[in-house]
Amino acid sequence: MKRALLSVYNKKGIAEFADFLERRGIELLSTGGTFRHLKERGIPVTEVSEMTGFPEILDGRVKTLHPKVHGGLLARRDNREDMDTIEREGIIPIDILVVNLYPFFEKYKSDLSFEEKLEFIDIGGPTMLRAAAKNFKDVVVISDPDDYRGVRERLEASDNVDFAYRKHLAGKVFNLMSSYDAAVSAFLLEDGLPLFLRGSFEKTKDLRYGENPHQKSAFYSSLLGEGGMNSFVQLHGKDLSYNNYRDMDSAWKVVCEFEETACCGLKHNTPCGAAVAETVFEAYTRAYEGDPVSIFGGIVAFNRTVDAKTAEKMSGIFLEVVIAPDFNEDALEILKSRKNIRLIKAGAQPSDYTEMVTVDGGILVQERDVLTADKLEVVTAVSVTEKQREDLLFGEKICRYVKSNAIIVVKDKQVLGVGSGQVNRIWAAEQALQRAAEKGIKEAVLVSDAFMPFKDVAEEAVKYGIAAILQPGGSLRDKDSIEVCNNAGIPMVFSGLRHFKH
Repeated sequence: MKRALLSVYNKKGIAEFADFLERRGIELLSTGGTFRHLKERGIPVTEVSEMTGFPEILDGRVKTLHPKVHGGLLARRDNREDMDTIEREGIIPIDILVVNLYPFFEKYKSDLSFEEKLEFIDIGGPTMLRAAAKNFKDVVVISDPDDYRGVRERLEASDNVDFAYRKHLAGKVFNLMSSYDAAVSAFLLEDGLPLFLRGSFEKTKDLRYGENPHQKSAFYSSLLGEGGMNSFVQLHGKDLSYNNYRDMDSAWKVVCEFEETACCGLKHNTPCGAAVAETVFEAYTRAYEGDPVSIFGGIVAFNRTVDAKTAEKMSGIFLEVVIAPDFNEDALEILKSRKNIRLIKAGAQPSDYTEMVTVDGGILVQERDVLTADKLEVVTAVSVTEKQREDLLFGEKICRYVKSNAIIVVKDKQVLGVGSGQVNRIWAAEQALQRAAEKGIKEAVLVSDAFMPFKDVAEEAVKYGIAAILQPGGSLRDKDSIEVCNNAGIPMVFSGLRHFKH
């Protein structure tokens, strides 16, 4: 190896690595800020413009886009025609390329103007990286400062870098570029569902395991903005698992639905208790009392700071995770006495990014379900009271996070019963009503995530004394359910919004 080109925005470790290369007799080429950085540290280096015979122009937009650079990167050493060509044109091979990019990921999320962000779209760096990565058999390409050590160790051991590691480094380049280009696409293309699926994610944590201990798992943080799960701070407890992330995500989204003080207990990605109240303590107490059995070993989320009184009450049962905007000092001291509990200080509010799920051979993408009914159509002779209306809308918000078929029973903005994941709606209704009846169902309301195909759900609700029903409407047999409600003298309202969650 005789020549290396170094052009980096992130200067971490570059002077030490350049010094190592130079001491091995490798000629150094560099550009702009990197050139000055190395010169200031007394490292012999030649500016690229001196090698190409062409100055940097357009405020640095053009400095490495030159045949003497790309010819040196792309020439195949075992191809006689390539080597004859670069010799004839006075091009010298480049054996090592060290490039990292303008920080577009960070600037994308900043409050810079559109024009300012535009200038952080790197052109020369990606072009060189792609060229060197394509020709990785002959060129060692480094796009990550953390790889300086691996290259250095191999050069010290054998004066060369093995094929497998060169291939690995080239793969990292294209992995980076796919994410970088996706970020630029998101910046320029205001289309929520573009022709090509873009993704810009960075692995930030290896998780303890996946849904089960034998499955590997990791968390990849979006580089296009903050959301609830890439901005929190863990204050206490062991590492999080895949299931913890899934459950935290749902529980945090539930409580963020409400302006009032809210608490949600969640188990196996399904709300088992939820309520709003005047205080955090009251909200937790009401959420807990909604299902004191299922909440054991679950997740609890708040949209307000957790106080000592609430912490004391929570410490009486085993909880996997508590997530909240903050915890006061006394609450933290109380909860930290529980070794296995994880305490999470939430960061950003849930985002409205699209949701993705893999299927065999592809990915399904959809917008998040964030709509709440703004108009309720009364379809019975009896209308809803204001209190019933508030309870119905509360239940509709919870319904969005319950696996379909979903039935919610609510009273005084407290979930009393949840029926979820059943293959027919009447089973879900029976499940929710039976659980609610254990706590006193008088004046409670029922919410269905989708229309009622038969009158059986309405009949079951009437049998249990439900005071009002909300459903989207749209069944061919809607009139049968309406008739059941009219005969019982209770209101039924249509929301016009289905909330399936598969």
